[in-house]
Amino acid sequence: MKFGCHLPVYGPAATRATILGFARRMESLGFDSLWASDHVVIPWKIRSRYPYNPTGDFPLSPETPFLEPLTTLAVVAGATEHIALGTTVLVLAHRHPVLLAKMLATLDQLSGGRVIVGAGVGWMKEEIELFGVDYQRRGAWSDEALRVLRACWREPRPRFEGTFFRFDELAVEPKPVRGDIPIWIGGDTPAALRRVAELGDGWHPAFPTPQSLGEALPRLRDASSRARRATLRRRTARGAEGAPRSRRQPRHPRITRTRPRRDGRALREVRARRQTAPVDRARRASSTSDRS
Repeated sequence: MKFGCHLPVYGPAATRATILGFARRMESLGFDSLWASDHVVIPWKIRSRYPYNPTGDFPLSPETPFLEPLTTLAVVAGATEHIALGTTVLVLAHRHPVLLAKMLATLDQLSGGRVIVGAGVGWMKEEIELFGVDYQRRGAWSDEALRVLRACWREPRPRFEGTFFRFDELAVEPKPVRGDIPIWIGGDTPAALRRVAELGDGWHPAFPTPQSLGEALPRLRDASSRARRATLRRRTARGAEGAPRSRRQPRHPRITRTRPRRDGRALREVRARRQTAPVDRARRASSTSDRS
């Protein structure tokens, strides 16, 4: 089991001195990871229901200082050596995914490959629509954004053609240290669990209890099974509709011949030469010895 803790990125403690002292102390105590949450703005009027308390009221006032998470993690990366750095969670709709891919890969490079991306679709309509994303379509938008992140990190010349994002071949450098960055998906709705199974490397629920985890894990397993079956169907379909027959792999590669066949007479001649080769070599050696 690994243990992480949340950086004090909001409120009176959200200062340089506190952040750096906290990060260094947690690393010295042996904690495995440090995490920062994400809000760009806090509207004065919030009609959206906060999903993590009984009242539905967001617990922070608009005047509360709230540090930007990636900038904060960059400062922490320079003050620590080994502890992992994560977002809990980064709201995908707050940043264009190509810019986000660049920022995260840069942070991963400068931290020595320590970044974990906790990512979610967000709950605050007022904040999400401020950045031009349709709140009702934020799930589909986020799915595409995750695919854009992967393309920018994994491919040397990424290009993308989707509903929300389209671009021709780009150079997005540097790449992450390990060629990719782990993505842990937040949320516990059916759509979120499907997103974990199809697009994520792990699940990052908010404020889980033993009871809520016990209820959600079977649903996550079901979603993972469905995702595996869908992936297998896609691969099978691509194999059936792929390259022309002349360019496909042989159906029985173990018996594929790489040399031309010989007729019976030629084969007998080869065997005869092989049988007489030792005698011929001995004769040549004897002749050489006589001459010397």
